[in-house]
Amino acid sequence: MDDLRITISTLSPEGVKEFASFIQRHKKRKDRKDYELFKLLLQKQKLGPTQIMDRLYGPEPNQSAYYALRKRLMQHLTDYIVLKRMQEDPTADSSIMGALSMARYLFEAQADRLAWNLLRKAEQLAAAHEQFDLLNSVYNLQIEKADSEFADDLDLIIKKRNQNKAAADEDERANIASSIIGKRLERSRREGRDLQFAATIQAVLQTYGLTEAVSQRPPLFFKLMSIARAAVLARRDYYTFEPYIIERYRAMSSHLNMTQAHQYYKIRLLYMIAHVLYRNRKFAQSNGYLEEMHAVLQTQGRSYLTTFYPKYLFLKSANGAFQRNLPQAIQLLEELLQAKTITLPHRDMLTARMGLSFLYFAQGNFQKANNLLVYINHSDKWCERIMGREWVLKKNLGELIIQYEFGNLDLALDRAKVIRRSYKDLLSLPAYSNASSFLQLITFLIEQPDLATRKLFLQQVETMLTFVPAEQEDLQAMSFYAWLKAKMQGRRYYDVLLELAHAS
Repeated sequence: MDDLRITISTLSPEGVKEFASFIQRHKKRKDRKDYELFKLLLQKQKLGPTQIMDRLYGPEPNQSAYYALRKRLMQHLTDYIVLKRMQEDPTADSSIMGALSMARYLFEAQADRLAWNLLRKAEQLAAAHEQFDLLNSVYNLQIEKADSEFADDLDLIIKKRNQNKAAADEDERANIASSIIGKRLERSRREGRDLQFAATIQAVLQTYGLTEAVSQRPPLFFKLMSIARAAVLARRDYYTFEPYIIERYRAMSSHLNMTQAHQYYKIRLLYMIAHVLYRNRKFAQSNGYLEEMHAVLQTQGRSYLTTFYPKYLFLKSANGAFQRNLPQAIQLLEELLQAKTITLPHRDMLTARMGLSFLYFAQGNFQKANNLLVYINHSDKWCERIMGREWVLKKNLGELIIQYEFGNLDLALDRAKVIRRSYKDLLSLPAYSNASSFLQLITFLIEQPDLATRKLFLQQVETMLTFVPAEQEDLQAMSFYAWLKAKMQGRRYYDVLLELAHAS
């Protein structure tokens, strides 16, 4: 595998343009070999090292120069990505690290007064944002430079550093606890046992003396909820997660006034709650938390909007679709994809295209739905690296259904066989049993198009699919089942989907 090529492939179209300018920031000339190599690695046709050297150096390849060039290009990429992430980072981490780096430079330049002013600002920022590990680095540099005439009192610095060590130790224990919780929940998921995340989390927190700290510190609370949510997403156990996260969030919010430094975590937590309510088909309640999230976003800087506004729109559009506002839901995502002011990262771009494709399909506009998926212009392997295998499986199932709707039954059957072969390991897992059965059922329909309205097919559906109480049914699984039911009843897909989604 070519690590350099993989790194380049992570750049968005806008990122490619920016990086091309970044390479030539010191001296712009046409014959830059690193820029030529960058363009060669961007090509869809994958050239081998020998072919690339031939393009760069002609008939006399220079292997040493080529590998030195690759190293230089990777360093350019590293510099660009680090700088870009610092610019886009909505947390204080980048600002603190930047201030520390600048202070070290100023000390080396013997500009001690400026360096100390910067260190004091870094200290205040790190303390406000509970970045205790970075705060420790600030104190260590202050102690190292305590002989300067501009330095603070050394005894006071040491006292603050020792107090901070206790908080930093709490963070370390929280990291250990988080890893243990994540591992236990993952083991429960793999073994098919109930997650019991409340009991698991509480037991580990008590072991590491963190119960009170989590209720007092939004960053720790968010971290634990993220770990629990990851397990919930894997098991689709939204029904039991909803009351847990809402109750814990309200308990924390009732006695803790979240500061400006905590707004990042508040936005993420509000989104988590809105999402779990959406997956549990409580669309109006979900919108309520979304609007609260949007209100917080309006008070923050552009980096927060860039990061979170697309997510807000994704969920608002999805809620709208299930509240019988399909045209408005479509408009939200169309405007997002066409917006000139927002450059969507790969992950958000793919989410938007998949979501809009689903909405077009629900509208009955199969051609538009198909175009959005076909013109992603990246391989499934690339999409898998960005979004994960489950997302690509859903994309392939969506493409399969669209081909069926087009009447391309031979193509649909070939695609069904490819999906079965490519995702055999995933479809054999208990969590994907319904996906495997759905694939088998649609294969039956492809092979016997008149089967859908027969009683035999209804019996096969009831036998092969595992149903849970309506209020616990996963919304995405329901969306696929709604298509089968629409075929069996000869009805419009969107009408059946809404009927199922609002069933109690």
